[in-house]
Amino acid sequence: MAGILPENPVYRQLLGLCPVLAVTNSLKPALTMAAATAFVLICANIMVSLLRHLLKPHLRILVFTLTIATFVTVADKLLAAFLYDMSKELGPYVPLIIVNCLIISRCEACSSKEPLWPSIVDALGQGVGFTLALGSLAFVRELLGMGSLLGFQVLPSSFPTWGILVLPPGAFLTLGVLLGTVNWWSARKS
Repeated sequence: MAGILPENPVYRQLLGLCPVLAVTNSLKPALTMAAATAFVLICANIMVSLLRHLLKPHLRILVFTLTIATFVTVADKLLAAFLYDMSKELGPYVPLIIVNCLIISRCEACSSKEPLWPSIVDALGQGVGFTLALGSLAFVRELLGMGSLLGFQVLPSSFPTWGILVLPPGAFLTLGVLLGTVNWWSARKS
């Protein structure tokens, strides 16, 4: 469960930054991407853990990638079937989960070496940590950039919004500020 905070995949390990920067301009796509990534992470960890004794060292990355690609395809089709507008909004970023280094690293570091239950718990912890990271970035960007949360206006219209936060440079700025805050907090605690 260390993946939630002490080893957060985004704020501590700096993994999976492509979707972090690409889909966090508002909460809905960020949480949808986090859910899709967590689904793929949990399913891939389960499958790799079940197959771990059959994995050949020279084929393990190929098996990881094919396993991940299978579950990404399932997630992409489920999104298209049940959340069509969100599927269109996320566009090419859902298929890019296949090469998300967070999932590949968890297959390599945990599920290829551990039994089923520890692999599931690891995936849950990393998935929750990834969701917290995407949610926190999207929260700041949507609130300060548009004055809304989940599409509902929460700040008065007189509040000056920072439009740059919902643009691509805003993703880098917000990530930098939140990374700095996490590092400052960690250093302060120790």
